[in-house]
Amino acid sequence: MFHSAENLPDPDLQPEYYDDVLGKRLLAWVVDSVLLLVLTALVIVFTLFTALIALPLVFIALNLAYRTVTLARYGATPGMLLTGIELRDVRGRRPDPVTAFLHTSGFVAASGFVIPQIASVALMLMTARRQGLVDLVLGTTVINRPGTP
Repeated sequence: MFHSAENLPDPDLQPEYYDDVLGKRLLAWVVDSVLLLVLTALVIVFTLFTALIALPLVFIALNLAYRTVTLARYGATPGMLLTGIELRDVRGRRPDPVTAFLHTSGFVAASGFVIPQIASVALMLMTARRQGLVDLVLGTTVINRPGTP
């Protein structure tokens, strides 16, 4: 179930990849949340407010699409790009579309429950690679983008 992260930067030998990642993840989450709220509002307006009927489903679908597409294409969401971090898979590469979808699905599912969120934050504080719950299951991690100060 848990994957080895042997191809990811070593936190002891290359700590610069993990420096300040927690704060950057939080800021990226805020930026992405605001962008998702704007996108949701646009969908509501462009559907002449009929999207309000299924607002939670609209928001979840937008969240899944937004995060999956941007993670698969850039290895980061717009918020992550802004803060200079990116997601890496168990091989140390940017995630493929399947990994991006699984990561996003796990993130969206965990976001709906308090205990997985608390566990994820606690794991980010305790693990050397600052991995959350979904990261540990998939073997992914968020690192400072190489070449970013």
